[in-house]
Formats: sequence, C-alpha cells, structure tokens
Amino acid sequence: MPISLPAAFPRTRLRRNRADAWTRRLVAEHTLTVDDLIWPVFVIEGENRREPVASMPGVERLTIDLLCEAVATAGSLGIPCIALFPVVGSDGKSEDAAEAYNPENLMNRAIRAVKAAAPEVGILGDVALDPYTSHGHDGLLRDGYIQNDETVEVLIRQALSQAAAGVDIVAPSDMMDGRIGAIRDALDKDGYHLTRVCSYAAKYASAFYGPFRDAVNSGGFLKGDKTTYQMNPANTDEALREVACDLQEGADMVMVKPGLPYLDVIRRVKDQFAVPTFAYHVSGEYAMLRAASANGWLNYDKALLETLMGFKRAGCDAILTYGAVDAAKLLKQG
Repeated sequence: MPISLPAAFPRTRLRRNRADAWTRRLVAEHTLTVDDLIWPVFVIEGENRREPVASMPGVERLTIDLLCEAVATAGSLGIPCIALFPVVGSDGKSEDAAEAYNPENLMNRAIRAVKAAAPEVGILGDVALDPYTSHGHDGLLRDGYIQNDETVEVLIRQALSQAAAGVDIVAPSDMMDGRIGAIRDALDKDGYHLTRVCSYAAKYASAFYGPFRDAVNSGGFLKGDKTTYQMNPANTDEALREVACDLQEGADMVMVKPGLPYLDVIRRVKDQFAVPTFAYHVSGEYAMLRAASANGWLNYDKALLETLMGFKRAGCDAILTYGAVDAAKLLKQG
C-alpha cells in the first residue's frame, strides 16, 4: 500500500517521537518478548558433566541431570520451549540409523527426564538421521545418493518414538519430500493427535552450520555435502513451494533455516501463508556475534537483541537462538 507523505519540515519533525524512552516504546512497531524464544540445547551421556562447545562460546553439552536443571532455570525466566539435540557417540551411529528410533536412546531418555523436571516448558524434538548415521547425512545413503522414501520410513519411526517419550513438537529437519504428511498420518494413527509438527520447510544448504556439527559430533562423519536435499541459497520461490507442500501435508508451524541471510524468505513466507513462522538463528550466526564481541568489535548484548528484533520485524513468531537465556535475562532487566 502507498505510504501517505507527512507534511514537510519543519511542520513535521520525525525526531519528536524519538525524543523520550516512553515515546519510543509507545510508537514501537514491533515487540520482542521472552515468549518469542526457543532455546536449542545439546544433551550428552553420563552424569554431572558439561562440555563447552569451543566454536560456540557460552554453549555447553549437558548430561541429562544438568540439562534438567538448565531447562528449569530457562522456564523460570519465561522461555516457553527448548529444542533438543542429542550428541551420539560412534557406537550409536550406523548405516541404517537404527538408534534413531530406539525407545531408550539418549534423546528419548532426555525427553522423559525434562518433561518430569520442567513440565511447563515445551520440547521441540529434532527428527533427522544425521546424529545417527555413520556417514553424517540426514537420510539413508545408497549408491552415493540419499534415498528419499526409505528415509521417510525411518523418520516415521523416529517421530513416533519421540512422541511416545512425551515430546510436544516433532520437528523434521531432513528436507525429504513427503515426510510431513507421512509423519502426521502416523502420529494420528497411533493416537498422538496433539503432538505438533514443526517443519523445517525451507532449510538451505548453508555454510553457517559448521559449529552445530561440531556440537553434535556429526561434522567429522559427513561424507560429501547436503546439496541434493537441502535448498539452494539462490532460490526463494522454491521455498514458498516447500512451505505450501508442508502445510498441505499437515505442518502446524514452518521454519526457515538459517535466519539472517534469509530474512527475505521469512517475510515472503509470512506474507504468503500467515501461519506460525519460525526461524533458526543458527550456530554460525551466533558464533559470529560471540567472536566479534570477544574481540571488542561488538556489544554482544545489544547486537543479540537487535538481531532478534530483526527476526521479529521480518515476520517471525518464534526464534530458535543459542542466545535465548541471555536474551531472556536482558529482557527481564528491561
């Protein structure tokens, strides 16, 4: 819609509405609150143990007992949801990713423990095979190519195992065709009607995932790249097609990943579909803020909040960010 032009200076002085803190708050077009935050966390085997992720300052891998304490603290800050990722050792990796749907795998044990310790905090569970495959891919590999339909069958079993453990949202991040509908149908058939599906609908083959792969111990296993199933960074129309397909198949929320290089995609998705739209402020984006801050080039606190506001301005309803706890504390302080 055309913007009506204000009266010319000096009758109009746009700085008037910036003159005081209360005025700036009053006329703010967008608001960032703790309700917009999802905190990605990493769980490891063992007890009372934490491992810092070198490429992600401030982020730690936690054993289940410490994770439960951390999630309870996040809940006390008002963070509504975590995104849970397991760090799987070599003994849990295989060509067929069978550990992904083991009812007693690390992921499912963590889900049960966290739900018992902090039932008020939602859990978004990653559904993809890359932590469990010996080749580091999100699907089953045969003849050098990721097999779509065979992978979907394993993803269904993985999603059902997480639902049985009590996960609130299953989040397929694999980018296989048709997996949303297949998972939705399987969940409904087994009685998990209230288990939500958040689709990583527009997940790009990005250079910004490196620190995450360090964190979950999958990068060193990856053979080749993921360009045959993750999206080409050059494409945005294709992202709308991906989102449309996933919504038709029953997705409750959709996600764009990464975030900052794809704010235009977020805006297009929100404008086109007007559905709950999430973005992932991914590991590389977070690491850049931390590195610049450590070198004295940025104020981390201010840059983090400005970044998250940028996601809101682009149309996000929720943001997955490793800075969620930091942001929640800053927002609480005002």
